[in-house]
Amino acid sequence: MALPDSLSAAQARRVTLAAQGFTDAKPGGATDMRHLRRVLRRLHLIQMDSVNVLQRAHFMPLYSRLGPYPVDLLERAAYRKPRELFEFWGHEASLITTDLQPLFRWRMSRAADFAWGSMVRISREQPELIAWVLDEVRGRGPITAAEIEHDAPRRKDHWGWNWSVVKQALEWLFYTGQVTAAERTTSFARRYDVPERVLPSAVLNAPTPPFEDALRALVELSARALGVAAERELRDYFRLPVAGFKQAVAELVDDKVLIPVTVAGWRPVAYLHHEARLPRRVQAATLVSPFDPLIWERERTERLFDLAYRIEIYVPAPKRLWGYYVLPFLLGDRFAARVDLKADRKAGELQIPAAYLEPAADQDETAGALATELHRLAGWLGLESVAPPVRGDLAGPLTAALKGVL
Repeated sequence: MALPDSLSAAQARRVTLAAQGFTDAKPGGATDMRHLRRVLRRLHLIQMDSVNVLQRAHFMPLYSRLGPYPVDLLERAAYRKPRELFEFWGHEASLITTDLQPLFRWRMSRAADFAWGSMVRISREQPELIAWVLDEVRGRGPITAAEIEHDAPRRKDHWGWNWSVVKQALEWLFYTGQVTAAERTTSFARRYDVPERVLPSAVLNAPTPPFEDALRALVELSARALGVAAERELRDYFRLPVAGFKQAVAELVDDKVLIPVTVAGWRPVAYLHHEARLPRRVQAATLVSPFDPLIWERERTERLFDLAYRIEIYVPAPKRLWGYYVLPFLLGDRFAARVDLKADRKAGELQIPAAYLEPAADQDETAGALATELHRLAGWLGLESVAPPVRGDLAGPLTAALKGVL
C-alpha cells in the first residue's frame, strides 16, 4: 500500500505497530533462532531491567511479538558464542545487536561526556584503581564485582577501596568499552570480561565510523524501528546527543530516507521511514512490558494510543493509580486494558492485583481476549494457575472470562 504524505492517528498507529513487528506472522511451529532474529532486526535493541516481579524486562518484547518462546534462545543470543547481542548503554542498559557495536564507539570514546558522575570521578581521581581492576578482568575474567572487591589493594593514605568503588571502576571500563558483559549470574549480576574474549572478531575488527556517520546510521535505524516519529522520539530510541542530530535528520530527508509527514493531532513534525508499511489492520492481542520500545517515549504513547502511562514501581503504594507492575494490553491497534501482574513462583500462580478497562474499549471483548492472554502468559512463565483480579473496574468481567477459559 502506497504511503501518503499525511497520516490519520489510526494510520500512524498501524505504521508503528508494523514497524515494531506486531503484524508479523507468529511462528507456525516451534519458535527458533530465526524468529528471534526477525524481531531483533526490527527492534535493534532490547532494554534490560532488574525488576523480576513478573519476568525480566528483556524477555518480554520477544514474548509480545512471538508469543510463548524458549527464553534460552535469548540467553544463547546474548551470552553464548557466536554472540548476536551485546550489553551496552543503548536505550538505558540494553542488549544490542552485535553488528551495531561500531556505531556506539563514539559513546565509548566520549564516556566522560555521557557517563554519570561517580564513574567519571573514579576514573579521574583513582586511575590506579581503574588499571588494577582492568588487569584483574584480563587475568581472571569473566568475573563479577563481588569476586574482586575484597582483593582490592588498600592504601595507608586513603580510607580504602570498597565494593562500591570497584563496581564503579568496572562500570567505567564497561562504558568505555574496555570490558563487556560475558554473562549474567542467577542474581542478575554482570560477569565482566574483555571484549576480545566475548565479541565476534568480525565485530571487533570492523572499522570505527566517523561520529557523523554513526549518528546518521542510528537515526535511520530509529526511524526504521518506529515507522513514523517526531525528532524527540528519533533521538530517544538510542538516547542520541543533541549535537549533530538535526543535521543527521536533514541529510536523511535530503536522501529521501526520511519523509516529512503530518499526523493528525500531532504538533511536532513527523518523519516516516521510506520503507515503512501501512497495513490495513492489526490483529494483535498481547500484553506489553513497561520497558517495551513500543511505549518507551510516554508522550508518543499518549499521542498514538491515547494511553497516559507511567510505571509506578517507585511511587509510594498509597499514591499509585494503577499498581506496582502494570502492563498495557494491546488488542487490535489500541490498548484496551491495563493489568497489574505478579508471578508467585512459589505458589505457581499468576496474580492480578488490579485490572482496568481503557475508556474506548469494549468490556466483554476485552475481558475475553485478556483472559486468554493471561493464561497464555502464565503457561509461558511455568505457572499453573491464574488468580482472579483483586480490584479494578475490569475485575468482575475478567474473573468471569478467566473461568470460561479453563
